[in-house]
Amino acid sequence: MATMRNPEIPNPNERLVKIFDSEQESEVMVVRSLLESAGIDTATTNLDAPQDILPGVGGIILQVRAEQAEEARQIIEEYRAGGETAAEEAERQSEAETPGDK
Repeated sequence: MATMRNPEIPNPNERLVKIFDSEQESEVMVVRSLLESAGIDTATTNLDAPQDILPGVGGIILQVRAEQAEEARQIIEEYRAGGETAAEEAERQSEAETPGDK
């Protein structure tokens, strides 16, 4: 029986590249949303460590397909340089590219 995959989720057999990491889940979620609004699929990996043994160790890694890595890095850099303005612009562009979806 064939299974259908969600096309928005990267295939685990594809080559994924780490483009961002943070100890703060909220920060990773902001970056993830920014990339996804630009049409870049993401995958996250948790780096959890036992907090009673290694307090403060861990975090989350954000990965994208290798062919989208450079675009993702550029979007992250623009966001860091421009803050909210870059995020809002990316969202406007995403909405302009997909008219009628909403």
